[in-house]
Amino acid sequence: MTTRRLYDWYGDSVGAAASATAIEVAGLSLSYAELRAAVERMAVRIVTATGRRPSRVGLLTSRSLATYVGYLAVQRLGAAVVPLNQGAPVARNLVITKDAGLDATIVDDTSGKQLPEYPQRSGIPILDLTGDRWRDLLEGDAEPLPELGSGDGELAYIIYTSGSTGSPKGVPTTHANVSALLTDAVDRFGFAADCRVSQTFELFFDGSIVEMFATWGTGATLCVAQHSDVFAPVRFVNEKRLTHWLSVPSIISFARRLRALAPGSMPKLRRAMFGGEPLTLEQVEAWRAAAPNAMINNCYGPTELTVICTGYEVPVDVAAWPVTSNRSMPIGDIFPHLDYVLLDDALRPCDDGELCLRGPQRFPGYLDPSENAGRFVTFEGSTEGTEGTEGTDGTDGTAGTMYDGSEPLTAAHWYRTGDRVRREHGELVHLGRIDDQVKIRGNRVELGEIESVLRRHPAIAEAVVITVTAADGEIDLHAAYTGDPIDEADLTRLTEDLPGYMRPRAYHHRDSIPLAPNGKVDRRGLAAQIAPAGR
Repeated sequence: MTTRRLYDWYGDSVGAAASATAIEVAGLSLSYAELRAAVERMAVRIVTATGRRPSRVGLLTSRSLATYVGYLAVQRLGAAVVPLNQGAPVARNLVITKDAGLDATIVDDTSGKQLPEYPQRSGIPILDLTGDRWRDLLEGDAEPLPELGSGDGELAYIIYTSGSTGSPKGVPTTHANVSALLTDAVDRFGFAADCRVSQTFELFFDGSIVEMFATWGTGATLCVAQHSDVFAPVRFVNEKRLTHWLSVPSIISFARRLRALAPGSMPKLRRAMFGGEPLTLEQVEAWRAAAPNAMINNCYGPTELTVICTGYEVPVDVAAWPVTSNRSMPIGDIFPHLDYVLLDDALRPCDDGELCLRGPQRFPGYLDPSENAGRFVTFEGSTEGTEGTEGTDGTDGTAGTMYDGSEPLTAAHWYRTGDRVRREHGELVHLGRIDDQVKIRGNRVELGEIESVLRRHPAIAEAVVITVTAADGEIDLHAAYTGDPIDEADLTRLTEDLPGYMRPRAYHHRDSIPLAPNGKVDRRGLAAQIAPAGR
């Protein structure tokens, strides 16, 4: 498989589509040629600020022209982009800045409450595009930059996810990883030059990679949704004449509650791609009614497998829809260029177990190598890069060996997703997590990270965070703890350094935490106790 650098997916389209519209964002519209000129100017600014060609650059912006110009400029320089969450506490972004070894960070007015504290405390050069400073990117000349060589194996970006140790962990992704994804996804999901594609995901959510580069890789137009647009999909789809919509499924539920998803309201939409959390039968019914001519894909994939590794296409005939055991749409088959196997608790191949994958989309390992231990598995005699089906691929039905970090990580290692999967009606179905990781509004959350923060309080003996389905169908976090009763305001202050979606909605003092027969915390039992109060 030929590797293309991430920037090339954009740059190669400039020659063929120089005058075509590349992006529409915040009232601005730029052609491919105009956007490339702005990128060159931005790249010069970055080199001037850092005094050299950088290795890693932070992007602390959101849905502005500077966001996309900055992203492409970092790629143009052969550096890795590290998207930062402008809605997270400054302290968390400072931890990521240090951990990633950023050479500089780009900020603008969309950086919000990160200003002025983050620039003052980051200790690195800041590319300040606040006020009207970004406008200079649209005019003037830029000193030409040298052409870049092959980028095979180099990092394209680093996404930080919630970590069970109490700190965010970096997931580096290579140009080879992304190239393998996009080579498949462009044709699979019908991206073409005449498409107009939504951009709803924040850049620290890796779904944005497909939105941006499957669009630019085909000479299509990226239509950036502002925050209010994301929650009004019908209006945005019609105003922007979209052909492709991409988002988390919860947007469907939100629009339904607002009665803003009327039948037949999006007749010209060609395709809708949902991912980041389970897609329910009810959500598909509502979207199909509103967009009767659109194909619907249920996409699945952890960040470690480069955005998505499945894309189940919902049958046009409603009578052919499979009714799965949990009433979610299947995730479908794994992309053919990847290997996968389902493993039981003893790491033996099975028909209902943890999904493990390897192949060209599998990341090279966490930025902190100590995070790799326990997250990979190998099989004796297993070969690299073979294609097949679960239970084969060199496993020979034998039990795998857990990776302990004592030897180099290789392409033969299978990544353990932590997701329980089985085949129903001939399709793979996602049945939830085998560990304590959950998805909150599409964001990956390790419950252990929140628990470790709560346990810092000297009066807390035990802390357990669980999920509770609220009356409106949304997933809320609730925390139960033992020890001395604590004022809820104190607990709220304790979690201030966590992103908003990771902060428990309520805290529940308990004399003890219930345990299951196996001695583990009985999270289901605890959730059943708390659920009435949560609703």
